[in-house]
Amino acid sequence: MHDTEKPEPAYQKLLASPIRELGLKLEGSPVERFIEQLYRELEAKGLGKFRPACYLTDEWGCPSGEPIIGIPFYLADPALAQLEKETHDLEDAREIMMYLRHEAGHAFVYAYKLHNKPEWKQIFGPFRRPYRDNYRPAPFSRDYVRHLPGWYAQKHPDEDFAETFAVWLTPRSNWRKRYRGWPAMEKLRFLDRLARKLAKADPARRRGIADITVDDMETTLAEFYHQNGREEVAVTELTPDTDLRDLFPVSKRKKTALAASEFLHQHRKPLIDKVAQWTGAQRPLIKTLIDNIEKRAGELDLRADKTRSAEHLAEVTAYATALAMTYVAKGKFIQP
Repeated sequence: MHDTEKPEPAYQKLLASPIRELGLKLEGSPVERFIEQLYRELEAKGLGKFRPACYLTDEWGCPSGEPIIGIPFYLADPALAQLEKETHDLEDAREIMMYLRHEAGHAFVYAYKLHNKPEWKQIFGPFRRPYRDNYRPAPFSRDYVRHLPGWYAQKHPDEDFAETFAVWLTPRSNWRKRYRGWPAMEKLRFLDRLARKLAKADPARRRGIADITVDDMETTLAEFYHQNGREEVAVTELTPDTDLRDLFPVSKRKKTALAASEFLHQHRKPLIDKVAQWTGAQRPLIKTLIDNIEKRAGELDLRADKTRSAEHLAEVTAYATALAMTYVAKGKFIQP
């Protein structure tokens, strides 16, 4: 199922339900074990007094200044998780922990009010710097650690700290070896010293205020997905037909032929993950790009060759990366 406007029968009732009436709770949910793992990791790092509260909301986040972690509501229910997987893409266990560690970094800053300290500002920059979603990163810069895709630490000083915290917290990240000789090492060492200093200190703020909780969400599930739809970009701008025919020049009569749209759908998530990771383009934009390539390949009735899967995947990844990098640099996928 790709379109929530034409749901499978099993999802029709679910989509019509207001989210607040779904009875979603963290306690006993599939995501609870990840929160417990986060707390164990904090304990292992000596942060015995820091336990950020978590709550269910519309997306991953940590409200500015609030030492709490928002978790997407669909992770609390297997049926909702499956719906998310079929309509967008679903975080796996590794990604859930990556997001939790990152958001814990934000919560750590706010719990101890670190962003007000002169040394924090000197190392990471001013917290009040304007926050821009469409930032232009410097790929491969060694001034920043690498954790979430898209050179995310370069987005804002607050994100820089959260990413540094996540790398420092991750078990077996081997950050002392991996970042040896990088300017980013200064940030990791600062954080390591800071964590030792605050190990037994009570947070200045133990509790935070959520922006919106799952109990506040009056919209239906269908309305939520409609409001949070993919970024609209013209298909003709994204994927010229001549390019797609070059990517999939396989005869329909070939015995090993497979519908190109089916091939792309099978590899959709890793394609989105890797293109987003190495280009720095916004993930919703990459989703739109890959989904439109898949859609147009289906409309053109193109074929892939099962025996050339690696070649097809390499070509599509390179093609999508080139388009995304052009968009990051020029603001358009295709230049006239």
